[in-house]
Amino acid sequence: MNIYQDYLQEIEERKNQGLHPKPIDGAELLSEIIAQIKDVDNANREDSLKFFIYNTLPGTTSAAGEKAKFLKEIILGQSIVKEITPAFAFELLSHMKGGPSIEVLLDLALGNDAAIAQQAADVLKTQVFLYDADTDRLKEAFKAGNSFAKEIIESYAKAEFFTKLPEIAEEIKVVTYIAGEGDISTDLLSPGNQAHSRSDRELHGKCMITPQAQEEIQALQAKHPDASVMLIAEKGTMGVGSSRMSGVNNVALWTGKQASEYVPFVNIAPIVGGTNGISPIFLTTVDVTGGIGIDLKNWVKKLDADGKPVLNENNEPILEQAYSVATGTVLTINTQTKKLYNGDQELIDISRSFTPQKKEFIRAGGSYAIVFGKKLQTFAAKVLDIEAPAVFAPSKEISNEGQGLTAVEKIFNKNAVGIAPGKVLHAGSDVRVEVNIVGSQDTTGLMTAQELESMAATVISPIVDGAYQSGCHTASVWDKKAQANIPKLMKFMNNFGLITARDPKGVYHSMTDVIHKVLNDITIDEWAIIIGGDSHTRMSKGVAFGADSGTVALALATGEASMPIPESVKVTFKGDMKGYMDFRDVVHATQAQMLKQFNGENVFQGRIIEVHIGTLTADQAFTFTDWTAEMKAKASICISEDDTLIESLEIAKGRIQIMIDKGMDNDRQVLQGLINKADKRIAEIKSGEKPALTPDANAKYYAEVVVDLDQIAEPMIADPDVNNKDVSKRYTHDTIRPLSFYGGEKKVDLGFIGSCMVHKGDMKILAQMLKNVEAQTGKVEFNAPLVVAPPTYNIVDELKAEGDWEVLQKYSGFEFDDNAPKGAARTEYENMLYLERPGCNLCMGNQEKAAKGDTVMATSTRLFQGRVVEDAEGKKGESLLSSTPVVVLSTILGRTPTMEEYTAAVDGINLTKFAPSNKQLVM
Repeated sequence: MNIYQDYLQEIEERKNQGLHPKPIDGAELLSEIIAQIKDVDNANREDSLKFFIYNTLPGTTSAAGEKAKFLKEIILGQSIVKEITPAFAFELLSHMKGGPSIEVLLDLALGNDAAIAQQAADVLKTQVFLYDADTDRLKEAFKAGNSFAKEIIESYAKAEFFTKLPEIAEEIKVVTYIAGEGDISTDLLSPGNQAHSRSDRELHGKCMITPQAQEEIQALQAKHPDASVMLIAEKGTMGVGSSRMSGVNNVALWTGKQASEYVPFVNIAPIVGGTNGISPIFLTTVDVTGGIGIDLKNWVKKLDADGKPVLNENNEPILEQAYSVATGTVLTINTQTKKLYNGDQELIDISRSFTPQKKEFIRAGGSYAIVFGKKLQTFAAKVLDIEAPAVFAPSKEISNEGQGLTAVEKIFNKNAVGIAPGKVLHAGSDVRVEVNIVGSQDTTGLMTAQELESMAATVISPIVDGAYQSGCHTASVWDKKAQANIPKLMKFMNNFGLITARDPKGVYHSMTDVIHKVLNDITIDEWAIIIGGDSHTRMSKGVAFGADSGTVALALATGEASMPIPESVKVTFKGDMKGYMDFRDVVHATQAQMLKQFNGENVFQGRIIEVHIGTLTADQAFTFTDWTAEMKAKASICISEDDTLIESLEIAKGRIQIMIDKGMDNDRQVLQGLINKADKRIAEIKSGEKPALTPDANAKYYAEVVVDLDQIAEPMIADPDVNNKDVSKRYTHDTIRPLSFYGGEKKVDLGFIGSCMVHKGDMKILAQMLKNVEAQTGKVEFNAPLVVAPPTYNIVDELKAEGDWEVLQKYSGFEFDDNAPKGAARTEYENMLYLERPGCNLCMGNQEKAAKGDTVMATSTRLFQGRVVEDAEGKKGESLLSSTPVVVLSTILGRTPTMEEYTAAVDGINLTKFAPSNKQLVM
C-alpha cells in the first residue's frame, strides 16, 4: 500500500470520529498527490487537486516546499494544470505565509520574464514573513538596479502590506454564550488530559467545554448568522491558569472565522469576555489571533452610603448585576466609539479592548503580522536611506519626570528596542524588548513547532542567550501518544537550536525535568527577560512571562517580544516566622492577607508582584514566584541581597555544568555561554560595579502589601471550596484556610508532593519526616497513598549523594525506572509511597490522575476542576494545596492533622525558614 492509500485509509478512520481529512504536512505524500494531478487520467486526480489546494499546511513544512515548487512550475508553464491557472497559482502562493513560497516569489520577481516578475512583485508586497536570507536577496537585487526589487522595497517602506488591508468594521454584532460561572481556566477550553491532540486542531476542538456546549454554540450561530458568538466567564475571569494557544484556537474554531480558505482549521478573530476581564497571559493569545477580549464589569460591588463595599457573612463583597449577558443576548460592539451596546442602550466603555495597537492586530488578523511588518518596514527604510513613514500606531511612551523606577521598569528600559537613547519609560508604556531566555514545554511544543513553520522560521534568533525544550508534561507515562509526539518534537527543536530534554540521537540520558526549574537554573542574570510556554514561567531571577505557544515561537524566531510595561505591587514582610511553619505557608498567607488588606480586591491581578524576598536563594524563592500565577499576577520579580543572589548564581552554574556533563550542550555551546555570563555577573556584584537589582526609593507602585509573619500561626491551605453555594467562588485560589478549619477530621484519599512548587528542600523535609515518624511510633504506615515526583534529575542525584534518596527508597513501594518507564497511567493506588519519575505528574492531569471523587492533599498549584482529580457521582473531587509536611502527615494519618499532631511531627525538622532582610533593598 502506498502513502496515498494510507492517507485515504486514515481519512476513513477519521470519518468515524466525525473528522475531516487531516491537513498534509509531509513532502512524500504531497509529491504523490502532485504526480496524480499531473496524470490527467488518474482516478484520484480530482481528490488530489482538492487536497493540494485546500488541505496542505503552509509555512516551512516539507509539504509547503513541494507545493511552492509545483506552483512555480505552473507559473513558468513547465506544468499545465487546467484547474490551476498561473493567476490562481500566484493566489495560492500568497496564502502560504513565507518560507518556500517567498523563495519562489523572489525567484520569479527577480527573474527574466517581466510580466511574471510584476505579478510576483505584486504578491510579495502583501507578504510580511520574510527573514534575513529573503531581505538580503532583495537588497542585493536593489543595489544591482533591479526595478522590481526597488518597487517591492518601496512598498515595504510604505507598509502597504498593512495600509491596503480593509479597515475593521465599525460595528460588530455578538451573541453571548456563558461558558461558565466564576473563573474559567483554559483547562475548560483545552483540557490538559487532551494535550496529545493539540497539534490536530479539528480533533482537539472536539474537547472544548462539552459536546452539549458545542451544540448550543452552533444553535446560536444558526439563529444569529450575522453575529459572532462571544464566550463569557460570568462573575469571573476568562482564561486563568495558562495562556494555552490551543484554548484560543478552540474558541476560534467554534466561534471565529477561517483565516484562509486554503488553510484548514486555522481560524482567527475569537471574541471572549469576562465579568473580571481576561487573564493577562490569555489576552496576549487572543491578540495573536486578532481576537477581542472584553472586561465586561457586568457585576459590581454593592456599596454602602459611605461608598464602601457591603460585605456578606464571609466578609466578601456582595455583587450586584449592572446588566445582563445571559446566553443568547445580542449586543453590539462599536469599534469607533469603543462602547458596548444592547440595542441603543450603552452598557460600558471598552476602550481597553480597542487601543490603537489592538485595532492593528484585529485589522491584520493577528499580532504576528504587525511584529514582522514593523521589522520589514524598518529594513526597507534603511535600504532606501529614508525615515520610515508613520504608518503604525506610535508606541505609547510614558515618562514621569522625577519618578523613580520599579524593578520591572528597570528591566524593560535596559532591554528595550527602538526607544530614543536616554529616554526613561514608566508603567503603561508599550515596549519592544529583547528576550534573553525562552522555554517551550512539551504539550504546547508541538504547536510552537507548527507556529515556527507557519511563520517560516528555521533557526533560533542569535540574540537569545538560551532556550530549552522540556519533556516534563508527558514524563509520567511513556505511552503510544508520547512515543509518537515527543521524539518528533525533540528532533525539531534540537535542529532549531534549543537545548532539548531528550536528545533525538539518544546520546544522553532521557531528561524529563520540570521546565520552570530548568529555566530558573539557566537564568543567570536578574536583569533578564524570560518567555515560556506555560503560565508558571515565573523565575526568581529576572522577570518571566508565561505565554502562548505562538508568542514562544515569536520569541525564538525574532528574539523579541512586545508588551506594555506592567504596573507593580510591592510586597514586603515584617515579624517573625514561627519555627514549625514552612515557607509555603507564607506564600498562601500573602494571598489571604492581601485580600483582607484591600477588602477583597485582588490588587495582584494583571500586575507585577515585586517581592522583597531578600534572603532566600533562587530555589526557595521560586516557591513564591511560581504561586504568583495563581494570584493572577502577570509576573513577579524577586529583590535579593547581593550575597543571596551570588549564592543562587553559583547553584545555577553547578546545575548547568551537570547538563553539560550529560552531553546536553549544542554546537553553539549555549550552556557554556550561560556559565560564562554567570561568572561575569558574579564578578560585577562582588566588585560593586553592578550590585543586585533593586528598585529606586522613589518608585511608584499601584499598591503596597505588607505581610505580617506574626499573624501566621498555623499551616495555610488553598481550598477549592467545591461546595460553595456561590458557584463563582469555587476553584479560585482566594480561599485560603488555616489547618484548624478542618478540625483534624477531613478524610484525605491521596497525597502528592511534586510539580514545580517543590524544590530539593522539600524532598529532604519528606525524608526527615519519615525518619521522625518512625522514631516516634516505631514504624511508618501510610493510611493514604503518597505520590512523590521530584522536579529534576539533578535533585535526585543530589539527594542520592547526601543520603536522603536512600531514606525515601526505604519507605517506598514503587520507584521509577527509566529503563522501563510506565506505558500506561496508573488507575489505582495502594497505601504506600510512590517514587515517580521527575516531571509534573498529577499536577498536569494529562496522564496520572487521582481516583474520581477523591480528596487530594498536594503541593501542586492547580485547583482547576477535574485537573488533578475528577468528580464522581455524588462526590466532587477536590485538591487541597498545602506545604510538604502537611501532605506527608495527611497521608500517614489518612486525614488532615490537628495542630498538635502537626507540631509534633515537624519537631526538629529543617523546614524552609524565612527571615525578612534587614537591609534596605532599594537604590
